[in-house]
Amino acid sequence: MKILLYTDNLMTRAQLEGTWRNAGATVFTSAEAQPDLIVVDLTANEVLAQIQMFRSDYPDTEILAFGPHVDGEAFKQARTAGASSQVARGKVVERVLKLLQK
Repeated sequence: MKILLYTDNLMTRAQLEGTWRNAGATVFTSAEAQPDLIVVDLTANEVLAQIQMFRSDYPDTEILAFGPHVDGEAFKQARTAGASSQVARGKVVERVLKLLQK
């Protein structure tokens, strides 16, 4: 599975990339290839505009947004911008690992 990861947090990026690569995914942080899944960090800069751009560029690709579990407004805005689903930051690794097993 090819995962496009959008985050500006280097520690988050390193943790998620390492985990998903160890599970067999190809992870990239720029649009190098057609992704099978796009994962976006709701705390990143310009994230809503990025979600809209990803939805426009990849209309059939799942966009999974993650962020603080207490920020319901960010989840709502992500849905409005075009995210397919949202998950709390603490559950994003598990959610993607389940998708990798399909």
